[in-house]
Amino acid sequence: MTAAQADLARARSEFREMPEGFKLDAPRVEDGAAIWRIARDSRTLDLNSSYSYLLWCRDFAATSVVARDAKGETAAFITGYIRPARPETLVVWQVAVDDAHRGRGLAAALLDGLAGRVAQEQGITRLETTISPDNTASNRLFASFAERHGASVEREVLFDAGLFPEEGHEPEVLHHIGPFAAPAKPVR
Repeated sequence: MTAAQADLARARSEFREMPEGFKLDAPRVEDGAAIWRIARDSRTLDLNSSYSYLLWCRDFAATSVVARDAKGETAAFITGYIRPARPETLVVWQVAVDDAHRGRGLAAALLDGLAGRVAQEQGITRLETTISPDNTASNRLFASFAERHGASVEREVLFDAGLFPEEGHEPEVLHHIGPFAAPAKPVR
C-alpha cells in the first residue's frame, strides 16, 4: 500500500458513526416543522420562515440530513446544497441539534454522514459554510471535520456586517474546506 493509499484509507475510516439510538436519514417534507422548531430554539441560527424549511425538505433533501431518535423523531438537522458554480462543493447552510440531544457528537456525525453520502452520490470533494466569528461551536465543528479528513481550511469574510439590513449582525466568514476523501461505504 502506498502512502497515498494509506492516507485515503485513514480518511475513509475516520467518518464518525452515528451515536447509539440515532439514525441518519434524508429529510422529508413532514420534518419541516421540527427543523424550523430546532432552528428557532437554537438561539444562534438566523431563523428562516417555516415555509422555507418545508421547501428545503422537498427540494434539497439529497444534500441535507436529519438525525432521528429511537422514536423516529427529528433530533438534529443539516441543510445544504451543491454550489451551482462549483459542483464539487457542498454548501452547508444550517446545522442544529435539539437541546435534549446536545453533547453526544450528533452534529459531527451528521456532518460526516452528509458529506460522505453526497461525496458518493454527487462527487463532491469540498465543503463550504459561513460562520459568524462568535459562533464557537460551529467554528469547532468545521475545524474538527477538516482535521479528521486531512483537509485544508481557508477563511475569508464573505458578507461584511454592513451588508445586513439589521443592526448588530456579525460578518459571515466563509470556510473553504477540502479536498477530502469520501468514506468507503455510506455512514449510517
